[in-house]
Formats: sequence, structure tokens, C-alpha cells
Amino acid sequence: MATHVLESPNQAPAPKKDSRMGGGLLDPKQMIRSLPDALRKLDPRIMWRNPVMFIVEIGAVFTTALAILDPSWFAWAIVAWLWLTVVFANLAEAVAEGRGKAQAATLRAARRDTTARRLKARDPGQWDVVAAPELKQGDVVVVEAGEIIPGDGDVIEGIASVDESAITGESAPVIRESGGDRSAVTGGTKVLSDRIVVRITQQPGQSFVDRMIALVEGSNRQKTPNEIALNILLAALTVVFLVATATMQPLAIYSKSVNPGVPDSLALNADGVTGIVLVSLIVCLIPTTIGALLSAIGIAGMDRLVQRNVLAMSGRAVEAAGDVSTLLLDKTGTITLGNRQAAEFVPVAGVTERELAEAAQLSSLADETPEGRSIVVFAKERHGLREREIHGAAWVPFTARTRMSGVNLDGREVRKGAATAVMKWVRDAGGHPTDDIGHLVDGISASGGTPLVVAEKGRVLGVIHLKDVVKEGMRERFDEMRRMGIRTVMITGDNPLTARAIADEAGVDDFLAEATPEDKLALIRKEQEGGRLVAMTGDGTNDAPALAQSDVGVAMNTGTSAAKEAGNMVDLDSNPTKLIEIVEIGKQLLITRGALTTFSIANDVAKYFAIIPAMFAALYPGLDALNVMRLASPQSAILAAVIFNALVIIALIPLALRGVRYRPSSASKLLSRNLYVYGLGGIVVPFIGIKLIDLLLQLLPGMS
Repeated sequence: MATHVLESPNQAPAPKKDSRMGGGLLDPKQMIRSLPDALRKLDPRIMWRNPVMFIVEIGAVFTTALAILDPSWFAWAIVAWLWLTVVFANLAEAVAEGRGKAQAATLRAARRDTTARRLKARDPGQWDVVAAPELKQGDVVVVEAGEIIPGDGDVIEGIASVDESAITGESAPVIRESGGDRSAVTGGTKVLSDRIVVRITQQPGQSFVDRMIALVEGSNRQKTPNEIALNILLAALTVVFLVATATMQPLAIYSKSVNPGVPDSLALNADGVTGIVLVSLIVCLIPTTIGALLSAIGIAGMDRLVQRNVLAMSGRAVEAAGDVSTLLLDKTGTITLGNRQAAEFVPVAGVTERELAEAAQLSSLADETPEGRSIVVFAKERHGLREREIHGAAWVPFTARTRMSGVNLDGREVRKGAATAVMKWVRDAGGHPTDDIGHLVDGISASGGTPLVVAEKGRVLGVIHLKDVVKEGMRERFDEMRRMGIRTVMITGDNPLTARAIADEAGVDDFLAEATPEDKLALIRKEQEGGRLVAMTGDGTNDAPALAQSDVGVAMNTGTSAAKEAGNMVDLDSNPTKLIEIVEIGKQLLITRGALTTFSIANDVAKYFAIIPAMFAALYPGLDALNVMRLASPQSAILAAVIFNALVIIALIPLALRGVRYRPSSASKLLSRNLYVYGLGGIVVPFIGIKLIDLLLQLLPGMS
């Protein structure tokens, strides 16, 4: 057997395609494409799910009938703008869904007509060719280079390079192999090399791509608890305004009888408030703005996740992300770069650094881990130990039981590994570890490094210092989390000394060292018992219990099927730091919903004070003092308010789709900002908008 020194411990990653959608939020072409969907949503069987807009649609039908019976320019103008209000509300949702359909079209391209070679259960050496949709859970298929993987499953035999760009947008191929945490494959991806045997894990029509298409199109979106609660609140406000408006009719009839000298108008006559005006008043006073945009806000929130290559299995998960108060983050690959690299050889007294480097390199020649390759390269670069061939060596692989690896060659026995394991091996061989080895190990651990002790039978040579570098900018990100009121906990299998050093450097609030699956699960339950929502990432089968227990469980796409089934989100890029972005998107969703609700209710207050004084000033001259906008006439005030009510929905669609800009801050500051910007703005904007529309209406014949 011959083994060669590797020239480089790492290869540069292939560039990644940007998977995010571009284009404007209100592209006219997109609006036109969404218009047929908006019109189809006028079906009462669809509209009743949105109580506020369903009331508006009923009002539009009623005013249409009144306009037919008693036609006038004013009546038909009100009818037209009430119908536009309903259409604009549907258009907001249709545009949000349309953005998802554009992504779904790309995903459908991955679901091409595919056949599969299914192994026969009774004769595993033979197979039959079937259509991919016919595959059932438990079927075993063979996929070779150049073929499309017919369905979601786990690799049970072989190793292959797989192109997942159709699903993840990642141009670089990935390795999928049997066993371990990189065995899951997705239907629609392509095998580039070698041959794998896959066991199908999904039933027909329930594949990963099928579920993703349904979710991004919005057809499978369930309303979240907060959204349902807000719908109930809006329905209650609608009922209150309905009752309040209904009382105006008897009040107006009584007032006309007491003041018969007041002339009839399009707003008031002997029968009180006219039907068209009554409906207009109801539509302007109920919270139509947030009622129209609420669904679009939820769809857009999930869409923003999909743009970042994260699939949320439910809207509840997105919403929960916004309320998360504890983040559990793996150290390796999330907080640190992940590949620990040899940074220093520290010999014990009586041993030269070159002697230690030679033994460390010798014990690592067959070690294909990033750490092992870095030791070989570091010894070559630091001490000029060049490539060489080794013949007749007996390599000792690393195991979880022995916690060390090495080589037996020409009577030499060299080992490297965990300090306790290597020193026990030395003592068992009759040697005596030097007194200073413990100080060297503790010093490296305390600095955040990982110590690997190197020994030759009977004596310890020294320690290899492996460094795991904290990613740039992580401390700033954790500072942001802290300002948001989120507690960050680093999870690692390292010893407590190493864990503490990395935690201090990264700036996390707490850490869990030497973590087992049971430890993770216990930590999550402890946090949840205190009333906190917990988010975590994971990719292995051993992470599945914790992912299932957490409120937001983000599984890596490269992970096992068990992990992806247990989580309620899947990160297609398999980037654990994405969890921080997910939390920010969830908070942005909640803030956007709250901001537009504040704006909508403030709008209603402003419209109330704009319309009522103009309508009843003739009956009650004292109300004229409240007519601060000096609207020209009752009918002009009503029509201007109805037009503004419709146009403000269109104006706010970009904000609903893009989301209110989120800045890490405390809940009290966010509330104050929302009340100042959207509360005050919701009061001021209608006064300005209605007045401008009123001035424009005066230019029309018959309105002066």
C-alpha cells in the first residue's frame, strides 16, 4: 500500500447561483397576469373566508341593485369604486400568489416525466421499468450517472455526485452516500457520476417538490393562530361599525322630521340616509385596508423564505420564528468555519518540534478528514516534510471507542487523538506521560483550540493545536439578536473549556458542551417550560427528536429524511446560519401585519371624522366645526372617501409584499415606532388624500 502526502487540505467551492427573485414588486405585467385570478376570487365561496371583504362585496351587490332601480351619476360612481375595492383586495392576494407561481414553474420543470428502475423484491438482481409517479414508499430503485432520481428517498448503497441545482439553485454538485447524515436525495435531481441504490421514502403526490409547489403557490397555506385571531378582531370591529352605522338611519329620519326645512340630497332625504350612502359609510368605516392585505402579508412572508431557499412546511412556523426568544446554534459550521486546521505543533520537553511534526504527519497520512489533511499540509509547509511513499504500513483508523488513530510501521507505533485516550494508551504500553502535557492541553483548550496529543509507544511527543475560526461578523449578529430580546445558545460536542473560549469569542449568551441528543432535547424542554419559543437547526437522525420538539426546527437539505420530516422548515442551501435570517423574516412578518393593522384602524378614525360632519352639518350646524377639510358637499365627501379607501389598498400592496423594514430593537421601541409612523400616518394621510380627491371631483360636471 502506498500513501501520498496531500498538497492541499481544501478545495475552493464552486460559485453559487443567486436564487433570489428580482424584478419590481408591482411590475405592470405581473399585475395584468394576476388580474384574472383576482376576478375569479370574486366567487362568494372564496370571499366568505375573508369576512371584512365579504361584507364589502355584499355591499357592492346591494348598491348595484339600488343603482339599477334609481340610477344616477353618483350612484354608479359609488358602485364602480366599491367593486374596485373588492377587486383591488383580491389583486393583492393574487399578486402575492403569482410571485410564488413563478417559482413553482421552475420546480415543475424538475418534475419531468421520469421512469425508474425498480428492483424486484423477490429477485433483487432484476428490475422492472415503471413511471416515477407509480413508485410507493419502500420501493428500491437503481439510479446511474446521467439519470434523474425518480423520487425522494435515502441512499442505501453506493456513493454518487448529484446535481441539485433545479431544487436548490446551487451550481456545485453534492455528494450523496449510504449511511451517515448525507444519504437523503430529492426527486427531480440528477446523478452525475457513479451508481446509487435508493429506497423511496414518500408516497405518490407527497414528494418534497410536490409539497414545495403547493406551498409557494399559496394553495396549501393554512392561516396561523395570530392571523386567525386578527381575523376575529377585524370581524368584531366590522360588527361594531355595522351596528353603529345602522343607528344612523333612525337618527337621520328623526332629525329630518324635526327639521323639515332641510332640503333633500343624494345623501339624506325624507327616508333618512339613502341606501347607497349607508353602504358607502359602512365600507369606509370597517377595517377594509388590513382586511384586503392580511392574506397577502402571510403569503409574502412565506415567499420571502422561499426566495432565500427555505421551505416552510406551514405558516405557523414562519410566525413562530418571529416570536422566538431562544436560538440553539451548532458551533461547527454555524458559528465557526467548521474545518479545524492545524495551527501549531507544541512539543514536550526533550522533543524537537520537527520530531513532533514528523510523527504527526506520519500518523495522519491515511486520515482523510479535513483535520488530518491540514496536519499533513502544515507539517509540509512548516518543516519542509515532503511527499513520500509509505509501504507496508498498518493504519489504525479513528473510532468513537478508541478516540485516536495512527499507524504501525517498521516497529514504530504512532498515535494521535484525544488527550485522555492517548495518555491511557501510553500508560498501558508501560510509559509515563510527562507532567507538562496536562498544562499544554488545558492551555490550548482555554484558548478555544482543540488539542490532539501525539505519542509514540511508551512516550508522549507533544500536542497538535487545531483551530476552529469564528466566522467574521458573528459577534455583531449575536449583538443584534440580543437587542431583539433573543437569547443565543451554542451547542457543541467540545469539552467545556474549548466551548467557553469559542462562546466568549463569538459573543453568544450561553453554551452547552459535550452535548448529546438527550441533552439537546432536555435543554429545549427546559426553555419551553419557561414560556419561551425555541428555534434550532439540525441535519442528522440524532437531531430529529430536538427538531420535532423545537417551535422552529430548521432541517438541512443535505441531512437525513428523518431530520427533514421532524423539522417544520428545510433549508435547501444547508446553511445553518440561515436560522438568523429566518428569525428576522418572521419578525418582519409580524411587524408588517401590526403596522398595517395600526394604519388601517387609524384610517377608519380619520375617515369617520371626514365623512360624518359633511353628511350631517345641514341637520346639525354645530358639526360644521368638525368639518376641518371643508369638503364641498356630502356626496363629494362620501365619494372621495370611497375612492381613497380603494386606492390606499393598491398603494399599500408593495409594502405588504416587501414587508416593513425591520431594525433590531426592543418590543417597546418597535411599538412606539409603529404608533408614530403608521398610527399618526394613518390619521394624517386620509385627511390629505380625501381632500385632494374632493378637489378633483369639483372639476367634474354635476359635483360642484
